[in-house]
Amino acid sequence: WPTMEEASKTLDHLGIAHESRVGSAHRTPDAMAEYARTASDRGLRVLIAGAGGAAHLPGMVASWTTLPVLGVPIQSRVLQGVDSLLSIVQMPGGVPVATFAIGTSGAKNAALFAARMLATRDDALRSRLIGFIEAQRDQVLGDSVLP
Repeated sequence: WPTMEEASKTLDHLGIAHESRVGSAHRTPDAMAEYARTASDRGLRVLIAGAGGAAHLPGMVASWTTLPVLGVPIQSRVLQGVDSLLSIVQMPGGVPVATFAIGTSGAKNAALFAARMLATRDDALRSRLIGFIEAQRDQVLGDSVLP
């Protein structure tokens, strides 16, 4: 959860209603499948799934839904998340998962990518995203030692 909490915080910051669940493709496969199958019926429009190690969760979720699935590799102790990254990015044809960077940066970017997808039909969200981007720019400029 510590990695994926960054996605939740980013969605909260942008005022995007969302659900947060912890599940496992291997330990809770029935619950995972039910969650993915019913996500659209609950009004969800995109799913962000983080996974470590074998990292099957994003692909398994994608196999049960027509919603876009954004995969976030969780950093592991043994291979620092490279194993997770390769597992998520190497989906078979027909099981699309958009894959992001390893760790909290990936979780944050997955949330921002989801926000951009949703903002194509939501002018208020688009305005909040513009504000977020401008705040990032202003932070960098404020921290800059360049004239």
